Amino acid sequence: MFVRGLGIYLPVKRVSAEEIAASSGLPAEVVREKLGIVEKPVPGPEDHPADMALWAGQAALKAANIPADAIDWVISIVEEYKDYPVWTTAPYLAWGLGASRAKGLDLNQKCASLMGALEVARGLFATRKEAQVILVAGGYRNGDLVDYQDPSTRFLYDLAAGGGAAILTREGPGLRLLGLAHRMDPTLALMVKVPVGGTRSPLNPGNLAEFRLRVENPQAMKERLDRSSIPTFLEVIREALGEAGYTEADLDYLALLHMKRSAHRAVLEGLGLREDQSIYLERFGHLGQLDPILSLKLAWEEGLLRDGSLVALAAAGVGYFYGAAVLRLEGGLYA
Repeated sequence: MFVRGLGIYLPVKRVSAEEIAASSGLPAEVVREKLGIVEKPVPGPEDHPADMALWAGQAALKAANIPADAIDWVISIVEEYKDYPVWTTAPYLAWGLGASRAKGLDLNQKCASLMGALEVARGLFATRKEAQVILVAGGYRNGDLVDYQDPSTRFLYDLAAGGGAAILTREGPGLRLLGLAHRMDPTLALMVKVPVGGTRSPLNPGNLAEFRLRVENPQAMKERLDRSSIPTFLEVIREALGEAGYTEADLDYLALLHMKRSAHRAVLEGLGLREDQSIYLERFGHLGQLDPILSLKLAWEEGLLRDGSLVALAAAGVGYFYGAAVLRLEGGLYA
C-alpha cells in the first residue's frame, strides 16, 4: 500500500500568539515558546469540516493525477464536531468528489484517526482484491470548542482548523506503508470531553456556555500524561519501526502532531533525531488527525524527503489513543 498524493486545505484567516495571549491572560511569550503557537488558522463562515475535507480531497486527487471515479473506497476521518450532528460524511465526500462507485466508512479516533484509517485501508487492500484506490480525508475545527478562560485546557489552545487528505493505492510510486502500531490508555477515557450535548446532559438554554472542551480531573490527567505520554509515543514508533524491519537509527523524518515545544523535543531526543528531521507546526497549530498529512506535505515541499527516505508518523487522540506508522519513499511523492 502506497501514499500517492496529499492534499491540504487551510482557511485564510489566522489568529496570532498575541491574540491568544489577550484572550487567555497568558503572556504572549508563553504562548509562542511554551505552547508553541506563533499563529494558527481559524475558520471562515464557509469553512465547515466536511467541506474542508472535500477541498483537501480534490487537491490530493490532483496531486496524484487520479480521477475521482477511480476511487474504490472513501474513508472519512472528518471530526465528530462537524457540519451537522448525527451525520456521516463518507457519502458526502464521495458525492462531492464525483466518486460515484465508491464504498465508504466513517472513522473516529480523535487526533489518532489517521492511524486507524491506515490500518483499515491496509486491511481493505489485503482482503478486497478489487480495491485499487482509497481516499482518506478529514476536516477539523475543534478550535471552536476551546475556552481560553479555562486554564485546565491550555494544552488545547493550539486547536485550529483545516482539511487534509491522502490518496492510497495498491501500487506505487509513493510512500510505501511498512509498519503500524497502536496503543490505548483507558484510564483517561473520560478526562477530555464536551460535557453537554449528549444523552447524559442534553443541550438546553441553561448549559450552552458549557458546550466547550473540558478536563474532568486536570491534576490526575497531568500526572498520568507526565508519566506515560512520551514513553508511549516512543513505544508505538519503535513498534511500527520493528514491524517494518528498522530501528530509530534508520529514520530520516518524523511527522509528529503539534504539541508543546518541550514534548516535541523530548520525542526527537528519545529517538536520537535532530530538530531538522521534523517540522514543528508552530504556524499551523494542531489540526487534529490531519497534522501528519500536513507535516508530510511540508517535508516534501521543503525537500526533506528523497527516494528511499524512511518516514514515521505519530499521533495521539484524547480517549486516549496513540498510533504510529512507518513508510518508505519509493520513486517520488506526487504531493
